Amino acid sequence: MTPDLYAMGMRARNGIYASFFLLGFLGLAWIPRIPEIKDSLSLSDGQFGLVLLASTVGSIPGAQIAGRAVHSFSSKLVVRIAGIFLPVGVFVIGIADTVQILLLGLFITGFNVAFMDIAINGQAVEIEKHTKGRWMSSFHGFWSIGAFAATLVGGLIANFVSPRDNLIAIAAIGLFAFQFIAHYLLSAEHDGHLGEPGKGDAGKVKLVGKESLILWALGIGLMCSLIPEGGAYEWSGILLQDHMGIGKGLNAAAATTFSLAMIASRLLGDRAFEKWGHVNTVKYGGYFGGGLWGIGLLVGMNISDSYPTAGLIIVCLGFGAAGFGMGPFFPAFNLAAASIPGIAPSVGLARVGLIAIAAYFGGPTLIGLIAEVTSLPVAFAFPVVLYMIVGLQSKYIKVRELKQ
Repeated sequence: MTPDLYAMGMRARNGIYASFFLLGFLGLAWIPRIPEIKDSLSLSDGQFGLVLLASTVGSIPGAQIAGRAVHSFSSKLVVRIAGIFLPVGVFVIGIADTVQILLLGLFITGFNVAFMDIAINGQAVEIEKHTKGRWMSSFHGFWSIGAFAATLVGGLIANFVSPRDNLIAIAAIGLFAFQFIAHYLLSAEHDGHLGEPGKGDAGKVKLVGKESLILWALGIGLMCSLIPEGGAYEWSGILLQDHMGIGKGLNAAAATTFSLAMIASRLLGDRAFEKWGHVNTVKYGGYFGGGLWGIGLLVGMNISDSYPTAGLIIVCLGFGAAGFGMGPFFPAFNLAAASIPGIAPSVGLARVGLIAIAAYFGGPTLIGLIAEVTSLPVAFAFPVVLYMIVGLQSKYIKVRELKQ
């Protein structure tokens, strides 16, 4: 390790911390305003779930194109491009006064969240190599801090600022911030986007075949991680408002608790990886996080009519357990996807992301459809079960060692 590479890595590390924060902040900026937006367009739970498919439709090509774009051009360029269009998507959501405009905004946002996510995760993998340190979990911790800031700000100003003004302001801030932060990222020569020299065309992997089996296994694990995450953020406010009678502003309590717990878990995650290993950290996070979430929902919802405050606290504790258990999932599966011999990190991340990031946006739609047939409280059993599957899929996580 040369001092120059180490210095570059540490400088870029600060840029990636800021990038993850902004991605979480803009990507989830509309979450605390969802109940208002849904009501303003007179959408049922099932109809709103279908609207969320627009984000899924955008995220699928976003993830796939990003892998090739990063491999061919560099992750820094991809961040710059997504840093323009992601704020545009947030702006369009903010001004949406019809379902059609909301669909357009969600498509643009979903595409660019996925597009940027692949790029900054690729940079994060290279930063760990250059600095010989584990940072991935704390990087994702800053995504969670950004997501928390978005829910907190949106909840605090909900009674004073319209969703339109809220989202337009965030879009304007994000547009300038992303371009400034891009200066600190690794250049094309040092971001590893061409993969390992002498390893053939590491940028091409068949969608189906022996070499892609591990990518599918990791993608399924990450998919089962992200569906509950998307569901927790996008349906928790509606769960509290429509099914527990919690008013505007306070209906963001579950999402806020979930975010805070995930922040703590991710900031501690790199130490957990060193102490217990990536497999065990994910395995027990899945089993215990999902189990406690299910118990919290079952007990809290059942007593909420008679004891509303106690019911709210118990439900929020369940969301907190889910957030804490989930924290290490995304960093661990991403590190494993970027550690497969013979496959460029950006392409491994993109292929796994093609499955998983689409699930992040598509999961809330599934929850909405289940809710339409049954009820939203019953529909939350679906993400709880997925936690158990994450625990099972953890056995496929193999992360490249950092050579000193």
